Amino acid sequence: MPAAVRWLIVCAIVAVALGVAIWPRGNEGAAPTAPAAAPSTSASPGELAAARTRAALPPCPGGIGAKALAGKPLTCLGDGAPVDLAAAGNRPVLLNIWAWWCGPCRVELPVLAEVAARAGDRLTVLGVHADANAAAGLDLLAELTVALPTVQDPQALVATTLGAPRAYPVTVLLRADGTVAGVHAQPFTSVDDVASLLRSELGVTL
Repeated sequence: MPAAVRWLIVCAIVAVALGVAIWPRGNEGAAPTAPAAAPSTSASPGELAAARTRAALPPCPGGIGAKALAGKPLTCLGDGAPVDLAAAGNRPVLLNIWAWWCGPCRVELPVLAEVAARAGDRLTVLGVHADANAAAGLDLLAELTVALPTVQDPQALVATTLGAPRAYPVTVLLRADGTVAGVHAQPFTSVDDVASLLRSELGVTL
């Protein structure tokens, strides 16, 4: 084979290798996504009841005044009861949208539990579990010993309706009249960071 032809072949191989190396990966820097091999979402009634007992979540609020969610009933993760978030509320709300497989959520959920404890009846803190695996969500809360009222929202109705990205965790702050005061697609690692937002956007002090 002539030397010139061999040289062209070598150059072509190097060019292909370089192209593969620099080709952009579509999910670099993307928000966390559900694991490819998620466990089954179908738990037996007994398994789900046991998970609810372990988590021991408080009841969900009867409503938070989010009129945009009218006609979109959800269920309470703690007891399976229907929840109408469009029903009247009487205080500002912190909605935290999370999923059992989300690493940053594991850090943030205990922080929000502390926020809820400090705020008392001046603020409603409500979790929104945005994954179909209710039992896994309950087990995570039990593991973290976080007892926040939480609704189950596998179709992401809350995020879609309130204009929140499907990147978890994401926190939505609602005024007492149910209107959106702020959407924050970031994990919070300290109570002070959350307190600053509550003070500036909702006028709530911890």
